[in-house]
Amino acid sequence: MTAIRLLPFCLALLAGSAPAEIYSYVDAQGNRIFTDQPQDGAPTLRLKPTNRMPAAPAPPPAVEKPAPRARKPGYRWLRILEPEPDVTLHDTEDALTVTAASEPGLYPGHRYRLLLDGAATGPGGGQPVFSLNDLERGTHRLVVEILDADGHPLERSAEQAVHVQRTSLIQRRLVNPCQTADYGVRPECPLEDKPAQRRDIPYVPFL
Repeated sequence: MTAIRLLPFCLALLAGSAPAEIYSYVDAQGNRIFTDQPQDGAPTLRLKPTNRMPAAPAPPPAVEKPAPRARKPGYRWLRILEPEPDVTLHDTEDALTVTAASEPGLYPGHRYRLLLDGAATGPGGGQPVFSLNDLERGTHRLVVEILDADGHPLERSAEQAVHVQRTSLIQRRLVNPCQTADYGVRPECPLEDKPAQRRDIPYVPFL
């Protein structure tokens, strides 16, 4: 083997984990030979121990941070303006108007909705104005909500009470008695209460 061909062999020996004895001699063709087999007259080469450095630790895999969630637009307050809290209404035959306001105003895709005694009065809309007809006597609870595009509540006003006092049907009949033409027309004069009409029997002289 030539010196050039023996170079990888020497490097392999140098990289070995344990030191080995290397012999060198010149063959008949004048080539420098390196071998680990003892040869007559071949001197032994003393190899210096190789310096080994520990491999650098691999960096930990990068952790992808989750994208920040888009904050939903919020509202600072939502309140009912009309009617006033604990107002008492008398003989409310006309519609009761409920008006609310929010800060800031309604965002696109959101809507206002009115709750009467815990039940929605309708799907709601873009204006905080609602009309209630024919409220029964007693105390009612009003709440206005703001819903997002999916119908989820985002904001809710404080619960507000309204008291309705209406003249009873009996009191109306006492003040204004029912006439024949009033039955089935006035609420306090139902048709089933209409007295039976007397039918006059023609007079037939006795023969």
